[in-house]
Amino acid sequence: MENNIVSISDLFVSKETFLEVQKCNEKTLEYGLKLSAEDINIILQTRKESLIKTGRIELGGELIQKIILTFCDSPYISQYNYIETIDDIIETFYYYKNETMDEIGDEDLINLMKNYFDNECQGSLDLLKYKYLDNIVHNIKYGVKNYLSMNEYEDEEDDK
Repeated sequence: MENNIVSISDLFVSKETFLEVQKCNEKTLEYGLKLSAEDINIILQTRKESLIKTGRIELGGELIQKIILTFCDSPYISQYNYIETIDDIIETFYYYKNETMDEIGDEDLINLMKNYFDNECQGSLDLLKYKYLDNIVHNIKYGVKNYLSMNEYEDEEDDK
């Protein structure tokens, strides 16, 4: 019986979240991007799996909306790669949210990812993850004051 209650609750949250994500199409159409019902279900499944992997809890689709609406104007996203890119960005967000030990707020992390993605990474998710975000994680874990610094020896130079 308990499983049925959880399932009903999950269905309600999923339906509400689905509708929240679907509303993003109103804005993303300006950039030639649209998520189908199947695309939204893929994104929500990725979100669910990412939350389970990272041990995070989230109600509603606000973060997914923020990610979609922040990235929709990227010159590196087209309808051709839209679902795969957003899917990967969502997974990346939750992973690095954990890795940064919540030192960076949700909106700040999304904006930071977008800035690197569009500029330094020129649309490369691998470069975003394995160079820029990994470096930020390293800096946070090792107490570098300016964790956004890409110079790993910056604090040592400041001490001289």
